[in-house]
Amino acid sequence: MDLKEKLLSSFMAFENQVDLDHPIHEMRSEALKNFETKGFPHRKMEAWKYTSLAGLQQVDFSIFPKEDNNLEYREVKPYFLHEIDTYKIVFVDGVYSSYLSETTHDGVDICLMSAALSKPMYRPIIDVYFNKVASREDSLTSLNTAFTKEGAYIYIPKNKAPRKPVEILHFSTGNEAALMVQPRNLIIVEENAELQVIERHQSLTSNEVLTNCVTEIFAAKNAIVDYYKVQNDMPGASLIDNTYIDQKDNSQVSVHTFSFGGKLTRNNLNFYQDGEHINSILKGVTILGEKQHVDHHTLVHHQQPNCESHQDYKGIYGSRSTGVFNGKIIVDKIAQKTNAFQQNNNLLISDQAEVNTKPQLEIFADDVRCSHGCTIGQLDEEAQFYLRSRGIPEKEASALLMYAFANNVLESVRIQEVKARINKLIAKKLGVNIGFNL
Repeated sequence: MDLKEKLLSSFMAFENQVDLDHPIHEMRSEALKNFETKGFPHRKMEAWKYTSLAGLQQVDFSIFPKEDNNLEYREVKPYFLHEIDTYKIVFVDGVYSSYLSETTHDGVDICLMSAALSKPMYRPIIDVYFNKVASREDSLTSLNTAFTKEGAYIYIPKNKAPRKPVEILHFSTGNEAALMVQPRNLIIVEENAELQVIERHQSLTSNEVLTNCVTEIFAAKNAIVDYYKVQNDMPGASLIDNTYIDQKDNSQVSVHTFSFGGKLTRNNLNFYQDGEHINSILKGVTILGEKQHVDHHTLVHHQQPNCESHQDYKGIYGSRSTGVFNGKIIVDKIAQKTNAFQQNNNLLISDQAEVNTKPQLEIFADDVRCSHGCTIGQLDEEAQFYLRSRGIPEKEASALLMYAFANNVLESVRIQEVKARINKLIAKKLGVNIGFNL
């Protein structure tokens, strides 16, 4: 039995665990039918040309995790942003850990998706926002919708801001030989509200884990959202991350994606600008080695005039790693005065590494400023020679140049503790110890 058949046969057992009378039950059933019809994406599809899921479909993943996999704080402390105080929503093998978490309902709701789906008090919000911006055409998003049960639920009312950032952490213990989890996050930031989120998926052993995650973010008028994705997982971990963002007038949403580990990572980041004077920021740093594979797919859909978007992705690929960047900007006919920028720059530090990059523009308006570009190259030998002539060893000289290469992405990180943590991860990934922060 392959993974698709196992998922389809497991749906009835899943339904026995959830409320069949809930309004989203019909939505779940329709989503499963969509997945059944389309199945897993494959390389004959243009959007998945360079990323294959065939190997994952042959793994015997457990669909329903055990609920007694407790962790001690000391076991996972290194993965928390413990330099500052944060709210924490923590899941262990897909199951909420109250012991490791710190949630709140003090003026804002930072809690669980299961609570929002099951309690009548949240139903008006669920009816308005749940599954409203997520794609109905993407089969893996549909699969997640069908099995939606747990994840993070964050609701920030008008003119509010949590007193500290929010961490969403997913740990896999390896207590099962192979595990599949499907977290679903719903984040609503109302008018004039602000939010900062750090998200991390982390395996604690080399056992196989497949995460199929969907996040919906709604930024209302004048809202500000900063979202940081830290991806530095074990070699047996695979992540498919679908993030959908709906923005209204004068809102600003920035998503920084730091991809340093895992066997296979696919990031689908979709922005929909439904208003004027919107700013969307998409930035990422990827550093890979071994046989790691990361695929970044971005979409910014400019649907109204006088808006901006800025995309800047940097990749450093060593050993036999593979990188993919496929970025698309769509500018509707009505979206005059759009200012859209897209750039993807890559360094190959191994003859066996590979990058496939495809920036795209679809422009239907005539009064716009749109640019895109991509580069694939190697470190500047003259710059390396200059640094070595000043007494800097070869390895450190190369690392300095690679730090400089990624610098403009890190400059826009607004949480200094996140920036410091990313600097340390970059240094570790490059195998050097540089005594400064960018």
